[in-house]
Amino acid sequence: MLRRKARRVQEGDDPLDAAQERRVRAVLALGGVPQADLPDGVQQVRLRLLERTAKGYEAPRDVSAWAAVVASNLAMDWHRAKKRQERLGERLASLRQHEHPSGEDTSVLSLAVAQGLDELPDQQRQVLVLRFFADLPVRSIAQELGVPEGTVKSRLHTAVRALRARLHEDEVV
Repeated sequence: MLRRKARRVQEGDDPLDAAQERRVRAVLALGGVPQADLPDGVQQVRLRLLERTAKGYEAPRDVSAWAAVVASNLAMDWHRAKKRQERLGERLASLRQHEHPSGEDTSVLSLAVAQGLDELPDQQRQVLVLRFFADLPVRSIAQELGVPEGTVKSRLHTAVRALRARLHEDEVV
């Protein structure tokens, strides 16, 4: 049986590579964290990885998946701490700054999806973001969250159904 040695993070090393940082930023943003707070969220993920190493724990088997789950948990923490109206106002302002030249349809769909994500229960939002936006397989999500694969699949099914109903209800799709 081959055992992979965990890469030790040396002082001055960045524990996240560029691709992992982009994934962490995306998960945080999709979890509702405003653009202005994304650098702090990325630093929190780095800090947690460094703390894990400092405590002598083995490096995660898949640092990218581990970092995405930590980012998702951070986003849930932030989400719980803010009022819904503040969050929607910030996200609407962010959408206006990043509008695509393709027109209003993309902005309407983006806003509707963001609002639909806000209305999902935390656990459903978490698995939806990890699966479809962080592109993690169900097995990795289940392992990282410490729940059975069936639970992840059930939460995904319920979340997708609720989001689809919301988009149809708003006549966006």
